[in-house]
Amino acid sequence: MAVDTVRWNHFHPKVFISCSSDWTVKIWDHTIKTPMFTFDLNSAVGDVAWSPYSSTVFAAVTTDGKVHVFDLSINKYEALCQQPVVAKKKTKLTHIEFNPVYPIIIVGDDRGYVTSLKLSPNLRKKPKEKKGQEVPKGPEVEIAKMEKLLSLLREPGSSSYS
Repeated sequence: MAVDTVRWNHFHPKVFISCSSDWTVKIWDHTIKTPMFTFDLNSAVGDVAWSPYSSTVFAAVTTDGKVHVFDLSINKYEALCQQPVVAKKKTKLTHIEFNPVYPIIIVGDDRGYVTSLKLSPNLRKKPKEKKGQEVPKGPEVEIAKMEKLLSLLREPGSSSYS
């Protein structure tokens, strides 16, 4: 069925995400012909977006009125959160976007409304600093996090990002 959205990962130049009316979200390495991950969301997926703060976090909206938030570094198989936003069967969610600075997601629907949602703290956890140690930060950390995930899925001997 129709692919509704494709977006590159903000941190990893080989990784992109797609969503489709066939109920799936797929994560791809552009050098490989088959998806690295496939998620069935049980309803047509209108839009998907990568988080601006983590290489492994994304969110999707489905036509049954739900927002689905995933963090692949915590759970590679299912959403951390599925939140109904609009009345089922009456309104379809069509677009989603993360705020680049604040822990806020906005979603648009087929009736012309925009809804703003604040991410709960458990959906935006950062590594805790241990006494006397600094937690590594920056794009290199996010690239390494995604690369570690992909290395678990790649065939031995295939090239990695460098």
